[in-house]
Amino acid sequence: MHRPSRPEDLHHADAVWARAVALALLEAAQGDPEGYWLDEHGVWCDATGGSYWWRVTVLDDGHAVFCGQDSDGSVTHVDGRQIDFLAGGPDWLPSEQLREDARGNLFGFLYWWEDGAWHRIPYPAAVHDDGLSGAAAWLGSEEAFVDEATGLAGVQRADEPVFTAALVRYLRRAEVRTVDTSVVAELLAAAGTGDDGRPPLLLEPAVDVAVRAGLTRYAAQV
Repeated sequence: MHRPSRPEDLHHADAVWARAVALALLEAAQGDPEGYWLDEHGVWCDATGGSYWWRVTVLDDGHAVFCGQDSDGSVTHVDGRQIDFLAGGPDWLPSEQLREDARGNLFGFLYWWEDGAWHRIPYPAAVHDDGLSGAAAWLGSEEAFVDEATGLAGVQRADEPVFTAALVRYLRRAEVRTVDTSVVAELLAAAGTGDDGRPPLLLEPAVDVAVRAGLTRYAAQV
């Protein structure tokens, strides 16, 4: 990714949503999600220790928002004043939640998807890094995403090839909203939990995340 990041660094919104939901799905399958979760505002990440956070929201097939902050990398003030990451943004942005975030000085980056591309405000010259690459390098790299998902699921080295293959199959289905129970079950089984002292991943809460995220919209079965 560039520093500061550019809209073209982010992959298609469908891929971003599929990856974000996968993280929430894998966390839900472990019970009591804390780091990644899905609610009415989208998929959230709250990194351990508070070093970064992000949220991706899909409003409809043509509009999405990715926002957040890396406390170690995001430049949010210029000449002592907070950057207005919403200035000049489109009217359809979910302003109530975003304004609340802005009042809390929570933004280091805010990108929106419209007309088949990502956009952001023009940054002042003093902004040398918005922190996006530190908070979510997987936005522009499926390989980086696989690494993050593998770590989240606690996949053992011997199981990594099988898990990677199952994860990629999940992603292709998720991107076109055809995830079903068998796809999720295959992904969880490929993580290999249950045979090394860890509890098995839970299918029901994982499928629930996929359904609520709309990834089963065109699936033959759920």
